Amino acid sequence: MIESILTKFSDRFISKWLILVFDVFIVLLTYPIAVFIKNNFDFLLMRDASFGIEVALILGFTYLLSFLYNESYKGIIRQTGLRDAFLIFKASTFGFAALLLITYLIDSFKVIQVNVSRNTLVLHYLLTLLSLLAVRFMIKSAYLNFKKSTNGLRRIRVIIFGSGSMGELTRQTLAKEVTKHYEVVAFLDDNTSKNGKLQDGIPVLKPDLALNKEFIQSKRIHQLIIAVQNLSLERKKQLIETGMELGLKVKVVPPAKTWIQGALTSKQIKNVRIEDLLEREPITLDSTNVRKELNGKVILITGAAGSIGSEILRQVIYYKPKKLIALDQAESALYDLSYEIKATVEKLGVQLEYIIADITNEQRMNLLFSKYKPQIVFHAAAYKHVPLMEEHPYEAVRVNVFGTKLLADLSVEYVVHKFVMVSTDKAVNPTNVMGATKRIAEMYVQSLSQCSNCATHFVTTRFGNVLGSNGSVIPLFKKQIEAGGPITITHPEITRYFMTIPEACNLVLEAGAMGNGGEIFVFDMGESVKILDLAKKMIQLSGLVLGKDIEIVFTGLRPGEKLYEELLADKENNLPTHHHKIMKAINAEIDYEMLTYQLKNLEEKFHNGDDFSLVAAIKQIVQEYKSNNSVYSKLDK
Repeated sequence: MIESILTKFSDRFISKWLILVFDVFIVLLTYPIAVFIKNNFDFLLMRDASFGIEVALILGFTYLLSFLYNESYKGIIRQTGLRDAFLIFKASTFGFAALLLITYLIDSFKVIQVNVSRNTLVLHYLLTLLSLLAVRFMIKSAYLNFKKSTNGLRRIRVIIFGSGSMGELTRQTLAKEVTKHYEVVAFLDDNTSKNGKLQDGIPVLKPDLALNKEFIQSKRIHQLIIAVQNLSLERKKQLIETGMELGLKVKVVPPAKTWIQGALTSKQIKNVRIEDLLEREPITLDSTNVRKELNGKVILITGAAGSIGSEILRQVIYYKPKKLIALDQAESALYDLSYEIKATVEKLGVQLEYIIADITNEQRMNLLFSKYKPQIVFHAAAYKHVPLMEEHPYEAVRVNVFGTKLLADLSVEYVVHKFVMVSTDKAVNPTNVMGATKRIAEMYVQSLSQCSNCATHFVTTRFGNVLGSNGSVIPLFKKQIEAGGPITITHPEITRYFMTIPEACNLVLEAGAMGNGGEIFVFDMGESVKILDLAKKMIQLSGLVLGKDIEIVFTGLRPGEKLYEELLADKENNLPTHHHKIMKAINAEIDYEMLTYQLKNLEEKFHNGDDFSLVAAIKQIVQEYKSNNSVYSKLDK
């Protein structure tokens, strides 16, 4: 009966005027209790106290005016928060101060005869304040418990890492959630001075004592929430790994700057992503060199709508170039990019032109260079998908080789100050068409640096896989997990290097600024990651069980695919630079005349349309290119 009534009226709100009347009633009710306490709980001594209509009117009217002025009665009781509590405190304090003044004036001018002591008023004020707050928070608590019980919610038992202000705010946020029933079992904190203490009745424990199988099972813990903002990446990864091993769902409280309207909600407490486990310490760059290089310059970015090109564009904008030219043949992607960065471009006052064109179109590229006369070119346009380029070597040669050659030649012709080419680790000891064509592009760019009458400085940057890029293994695994599997991996021992897109582009800008021409800069990619381990962790993070909910299937290496990627060729060494994340590859000089002759031969094969003769010509240029698991392997014999 009661439950049905509560259900019927649970979505309705009490009138603010009714709340005002109730608050005044509390004021009147607590006065005799204050007198009783003042007189040591002796009813006989209470006979001398005033309980007449005059006292009731003075008390009720004074507090009524204070409540009206401070609007403490307007809050929704079931959603009472700290701001509401402060308004009640403010209104009660104003009413108490006014009563002290009124009773002083009554005693001084003997207007009416009332016997109200100051001590009684102090007790009354404290009782009123406590009662008003207690009633509100009790109703709020009862409402939340009622909603959770009627919704039949499963209790989710949580431990929170971090007992500071962020941890407490997380606890309060979870307590307000009505669509899920969270129960915070413990706080975990590395600060040993807090261990063993209680925070709002919840124990603060040493992480080692709680993050073990015995504690997790005995307390039936479901989730670990990391609520520390300035946690080191190493410690964060350690907590995530431990939580995953214990079968917990691990979540992270996002930075305060990302909160919607400055408030944290339970929906913003996100599940840990695989990117969090692959994340590395942020790179700190001295942007002075980059700013000096880019500020006030005309800059052309090819492949500007791609994952790397678009991030280079985003970062270059903040150095306030004179003009930016964003070039790409992908119409929709370029439009989306222009819409995304429109506000930033307008705010910084940067001139930005979007050009839809093919980098292999000589007439279009010539017109572009003659019209805009770029001073710096970031060349990120390329075909990069290994299996597709293995099937279509014509396109790989057309774009990766001759597209790059055209842009490089035009840069020399129009006296571009610096040409920065974005290359790949697959150009090192290539085993596929894509990597080999990128290596030829590297070689040609290097050879131009040795040309005595070339004023352009040619710089090459080389790095491995970037997280979140188009075609990356992580988005693929996510789609496969969402579809219920299986996850497909080419080989159980395959490994790859990973770097975030902003990190890679940061280093591209820094390497471009430090380059004097002819260098190949290699980035520190950290430790290589076993793709099988990556897939297993993604399954765990998705709350699934390998072998039960989802399977991993090995499909065999794809044509041209390597087990292990390399950043340096066999004949290369590296030298350190002023930035510890950037190394300079030392490699043999490229004979410009010989390479030009070989490229003419490649062009002849290119126009013949025979894939095998084309790939054979590529192999003549890149001696270390040995096909792997490919139809072109017979050419190596």
